[in-house]
Amino acid sequence: MAMNYDKLWKLLIDKKMTKTDLHVQAHVTTNAIAAMGKGKDVSTSVLDKICRTLDCKIEDIVTCEYGTEESDTQ
Repeated sequence: MAMNYDKLWKLLIDKKMTKTDLHVQAHVTTNAIAAMGKGKDVSTSVLDKICRTLDCKIEDIVTCEYGTEESDTQ
């Protein structure tokens, strides 16, 4: 299973925010943002902070993709 954060990046564009803005306002590490940029897993506490900052639900920022090549290697 791979995580897909495309919805998050689109939401940031809609809100005219950068990844740096998200890092500062949500109090999440740059490593967490970089991991999301690579489709890696991040903790639910990171996702919660982002959702609270953007006033959205988790399903508004992430989707799980089953049966992807990445999941076959794990």
